[in-house]
Amino acid sequence: MKVLQILPELNVGGVETGTVDLVRHLIAHGHRAVVVSNGGALVADLEKLGVNHYALPVHRKNIFTMVRCVKKLRQIIIGEGVDIVHARSRVPAWIAYFACRGTPASFVTTCHGYYGRHWFSRVMSWSKRVIVPSTVIGKHMIEAFGVPKENIRLIHRSVDLGKFSVPRQDDPGKSAFVIALVGRITPLKGHGYFLRAMAKVVRLMPYVKIWIIGDVPEKKEAYRQELLTLVKHLGLSDHVEFLGNRRDIPELLAQTDLLVLSTVTQEAFGRVILEAQAAGVPVVATRVGGVVEIIDDGRTGVLVPPKDVETMAREVMRVLKDRKLSENMVAAARKKLEAQFTLDRMATQTIQVYEELLSSTSILVIKLSSIGDVVLVTASLKLLREKFPRANIHCLVGKESRAVLARCPFIDGVIAYDGKGRDRGWFGFWRVAATLRSYQFDKIVDLQNNRKSHLLAFFSFPRDSYGYDGKWGRLLGHRVKDRSKPLPPVEHQKEVLKLLGIESKGRSDLELWPAKTDEAYVKEMLDAEWLGNVDNIVGINIAASEKWPTKNWPLSHIARLCDLLSSRNIRVVVTGTDKDRERARALSSLVKSKPAMLVGKTDLLQLAVLIKRCKVYVTPDSAPMHLAAAMGTPFVGLFGPTDPRRHLPPAKNFAVLKKELPCVPCYSSRCRIKTHACLLGIAPEEVAAEIKRLMEARP
Repeated sequence: MKVLQILPELNVGGVETGTVDLVRHLIAHGHRAVVVSNGGALVADLEKLGVNHYALPVHRKNIFTMVRCVKKLRQIIIGEGVDIVHARSRVPAWIAYFACRGTPASFVTTCHGYYGRHWFSRVMSWSKRVIVPSTVIGKHMIEAFGVPKENIRLIHRSVDLGKFSVPRQDDPGKSAFVIALVGRITPLKGHGYFLRAMAKVVRLMPYVKIWIIGDVPEKKEAYRQELLTLVKHLGLSDHVEFLGNRRDIPELLAQTDLLVLSTVTQEAFGRVILEAQAAGVPVVATRVGGVVEIIDDGRTGVLVPPKDVETMAREVMRVLKDRKLSENMVAAARKKLEAQFTLDRMATQTIQVYEELLSSTSILVIKLSSIGDVVLVTASLKLLREKFPRANIHCLVGKESRAVLARCPFIDGVIAYDGKGRDRGWFGFWRVAATLRSYQFDKIVDLQNNRKSHLLAFFSFPRDSYGYDGKWGRLLGHRVKDRSKPLPPVEHQKEVLKLLGIESKGRSDLELWPAKTDEAYVKEMLDAEWLGNVDNIVGINIAASEKWPTKNWPLSHIARLCDLLSSRNIRVVVTGTDKDRERARALSSLVKSKPAMLVGKTDLLQLAVLIKRCKVYVTPDSAPMHLAAAMGTPFVGLFGPTDPRRHLPPAKNFAVLKKELPCVPCYSSRCRIKTHACLLGIAPEEVAAEIKRLMEARP
């Protein structure tokens, strides 16, 4: 695989050194590496390894600079054929996150800091796998940024033991000791507290040298001047030396008797502790963040409270004076290093995360419309699962439609969009978009194809998105043009699936998965109507949805059909929702026979079971027609204002009745000529004839 690491700079530091160390390991194990940064002293090390380094200003928190870097980084990703983009800091992470969109590269982050709960830090939680150097940082990313626990990967930072095996020149009888503090000169590193502690040490141990090793960030020069003033004030001018940024840390540690880490905030890890221990140097460190995972207090080092000058001074003197204690801690630390913090261990675990990313795909299918349309998507879900058998597949549907996909074996989860409730309006929209981002979807398949679905797909920030072209379709990464020729709904979806390399010829059947409790409920209901042992049952759907009164077959026609069927010794069940109860009462007053009025007595999957018990089901263009197709029940579809070529579900045995009129299809919820001729013209006798044909054809 080819891995691109991106970080602000490549000067001396734990993150920078770790980047170069990982590059060496990748190359040694047959992988390829690329690094992007603003440059620095360690670029020369990469060039010696034959690794391409691209210098971009990825350290600058300037929105215009960042936008320009996104375009340039995307070109690098595509040109180099990068598989993994590994971001190690926030500004590079923002750039890398958007650069990865529309490319095959997977995005991963390592959190090297204890980030504040600021929007700018959130990008570090947007990768499918978030690498943390300590459990403290892992817990923080879960609690502060909502990273799912299963997405966290703990990989301790490491040290190259061979690099720090510089021979030590210890003199058992020497009276002068060297105490070092290594790290960038910032207030977070607690230099002021360290110097105050050293002042107390020097009073009792005057032959002490104090090295402060590390660079001063561009904006922290004033802090360095404060420290110089403090050194003079404490009378430490003859003892303290600021060595600046050094590349000979192993050689300096070989001359050091004690390393002190005085950080006052939550330290993400503390790589310098590992380097000191690898060099055989005992450590006194503040009890902060990931430091406690390196040092076992009293055994592999000494921990002191942050900002506690007295305790730090006391423990420093104790370790320097007690040579046996020092030797024991060094030996125990070395043993722990070799077991837990080697470069090989860190790099191997990191590569495992990369491989995990490459072998896992997460897919979201968007279908926000009616229940019937969600039934229609089941065929596409099956095709997606066959194409991506190991993928994690979710489906975003309207709240009222989620029952359709209950127990669906082709998906791993359903996300409900409550457009009439908590997710209403733009505030709700942004909340749903944020939820979708947290899933880190690689691919979004938009089978809804309207403005809302295209916007959701865009603001979920997937690597790839697929759907139909159009005004808002430009937000999608991969688009197909809508044909002028009408296509059945499943075939219409297949045009989008072709963009994912899914080719499916022939009919793709719909499916539903009712529970045994649904079957038991329907059996009990039919038994109560004396229909439990009856085979000749025909179901009639009394109405389409509330929004489509023009789809409804006239009640007088339904009544006439009920009586015709009854005269032929066929039992009729009438179905509908709670909202159709008034219409059912009106039908009862029109029929001479006694059909079983089961309106409002079933939920979606119970209705599916009931339809399966029918020999034939009669319905206008509505969700129950799709249920009949999914359950394998022959149906008669009554079409008026809509075009069956666009809405007919795939099925084996069915009949379509419609009238060829100049005004159809009108796709209007109100009859503009006020005659309702399209459905009024479908005679009950026509429907009865089709029912007879389908019943005779059914085995």
